[in-house]
Amino acid sequence: MSTSVKEKAETVNSNRLAGKVALITGGSRGIGAAIAQRLAQEGATVLITYSKNKKAADEVITEITKQGKTAHAFKADVASEKETSALIEEVTKATGKIDILINNAGVWGAGPIDAITLEAYHKVFDVNVKGVIATTIAALKLIPAGGRIINLSSVAGRIAMPGVSIYSASKAALDHLTKIWAQELGPKGITVNAVAPGTTVTDMFNEAIGEEQHAGVIEKTALRRLGQAEDIAAVVAFLASKDGGWVTGQTITADGGLNM
Repeated sequence: MSTSVKEKAETVNSNRLAGKVALITGGSRGIGAAIAQRLAQEGATVLITYSKNKKAADEVITEITKQGKTAHAFKADVASEKETSALIEEVTKATGKIDILINNAGVWGAGPIDAITLEAYHKVFDVNVKGVIATTIAALKLIPAGGRIINLSSVAGRIAMPGVSIYSASKAALDHLTKIWAQELGPKGITVNAVAPGTTVTDMFNEAIGEEQHAGVIEKTALRRLGQAEDIAAVVAFLASKDGGWVTGQTITADGGLNM
């Protein structure tokens, strides 16, 4: 059921992000890669981060540059304050600004409360929450009036799903950070929103939900299919553009009508 990023990107003819610089954390695969492709197609200079998989990051950059767009990849662990600060220094040298910050990097963590360890908690919250805070703090000095901050949340942050309490709590935290930051940064002309994907086909999704469960999820989804990374990228592109300029402090659910 998967549709490639390239096939989706070729249908986009808008140039509404021309002259903008977008930084996407965790942009080497899955939703992050689709966002990078989509924003590049809409005219943005794209910067992505990766923590380990340089090959995957290079493939994203190659695909974007083959289409005549500008893109760069940087190695950075968003959970590390030192690496995040170094990342922003490199971005300063490369582009001098960040018009659009996409806090996408995230990790999955599951297990019932009687099986969760504090180590597992730290792994999830260090990336999903601390990483978003650290990246945003460091990037703010480069975000001008009219800038966009978009956090990748999850429907798991809004519904009660046994066995994913830590992951769900990390995404619920993002939803509240989004609302408060929108209030704090609104006077500077910066919007802050979140996008909450539902069942979207990615490596994380495949880790969380076995293939044998796909049919059941599809049956419960109003649009009768699984989400694709490109579906989420389209929502992000709207929020990143001038068209989304009157939307702030919101978490937009993008799940094809799975949870209503």
